[in-house]
Amino acid sequence: MQKIRKDDLVKIIAGKDKGKTGKVLKMELKKDRVLVEGCNMITKHAKPSAKNVNGGIITQEAPLHISNVMLVVDGQPTRVGFEVRDGKKVRVARKTGKVIG
Repeated sequence: MQKIRKDDLVKIIAGKDKGKTGKVLKMELKKDRVLVEGCNMITKHAKPSAKNVNGGIITQEAPLHISNVMLVVDGQPTRVGFEVRDGKKVRVARKTGKVIG
């Protein structure tokens, strides 16, 4: 079970975009990387194709290592723990003790 999942709100705690927050768009579990909306933007030179008729320079998000992001709960970045409640394993915010949905 992962501490951070798709559609979670996260804050970047290291790297060139330190301090920014965004939603997790994609998880790459085998490489321990996450794609965060609007963060770690790179420029890519694309050839013309069926999708992109003109080609040109495209800006897009690049994956970040999962250790460089922290989950945000109620506007505060927090560490994540696990507890068994009602026979189910749930994620819990360490700062507040609140169950993360």
